[in-house]
Amino acid sequence: MSYDVYGVGNAIMDLQVRCEDSFLDANGIDKGIMTLTEPERQQSILHALSEHEVHYCSGGSAANTMVGIADMGGKVAYASKTGNDKFGRQYLDEFKALGIDCHTPASDGDTGTCVVLISADAQRTMLTHLGVSATLSEKDICADAIAKAKYVYIEGYLFAGESTKAAALKAIELAKAAGIKVALTISDPFLIDICRADFETLINNQSIDLLFCNEDEAHALTGEADPIHAAHAIHKHCSNVALTLGKKGSIIMHGGEAFPIEGVEVEAIDTTGAGDMYAAGVLYGITNGLSWQEAGLLGSHAAAKIVAQLGARLPNPLTQEEIKSLIQA
Repeated sequence: MSYDVYGVGNAIMDLQVRCEDSFLDANGIDKGIMTLTEPERQQSILHALSEHEVHYCSGGSAANTMVGIADMGGKVAYASKTGNDKFGRQYLDEFKALGIDCHTPASDGDTGTCVVLISADAQRTMLTHLGVSATLSEKDICADAIAKAKYVYIEGYLFAGESTKAAALKAIELAKAAGIKVALTISDPFLIDICRADFETLINNQSIDLLFCNEDEAHALTGEADPIHAAHAIHKHCSNVALTLGKKGSIIMHGGEAFPIEGVEVEAIDTTGAGDMYAAGVLYGITNGLSWQEAGLLGSHAAAKIVAQLGARLPNPLTQEEIKSLIQA
């Protein structure tokens, strides 16, 4: 079986719950970013919000993107690691139902979890316990599956751990050896502080064929305050760049040319997974015959569907007719 994309990332069960900014302040939680924490801290936060409904969904940055591609009709595989527990079984069952070839060996220990706190302004704040996903290693990367893919997609969060970084670098090495293109998402601005050397080496060595980043990440990476200037700076060493600008849309750099992609105006409820779904649209598009501009438009529309609801999943899979209609809108 061939794949459009082979993804590598953390297997995380998301526990999504709404809260007020005052709750974040009172509990010393930094708004709008991902913070690594322990299960006890997660449970204390959930206990304090026990009167609020909790929404459960298999997640992780790259996982959300793989699900998005599958929901658009693409063929994907996913390498990660889950625990042999309730959340792990639920995670694998969800992926199997979506037709995703899941390279996720169950291991002793807890499946990773993320308490996603959603503010009234749709911002998401994440308290993450990586669990056994932190033990993903080189031996969990499948060379045969990579050789059958058009793109390998790497989650930036992997570079925060030694074992997971080794897995990411192994996937990139195997992809390059097989002539397979590599996409990397920065994932979070804080990673630039601790992983700058890794990201810069990969970009400067032209190991990355497509870089996904948002405005803050691009600024942190290049020092350029203007996103256009930042996109051009990255494009000097990276063949393709997809730089998201929130509700303002995105910029795609390809072939020395900048393609401005308009945002889709919606009432934002929850921004969880918006960037992941944008990446899904772009990756699906460029591996299924769309132009870079059309792929960007698909990503923009798909992301808009995500922010207009709770959770990081499309409300329904997209048919080919719907995709055609979205990119022509």
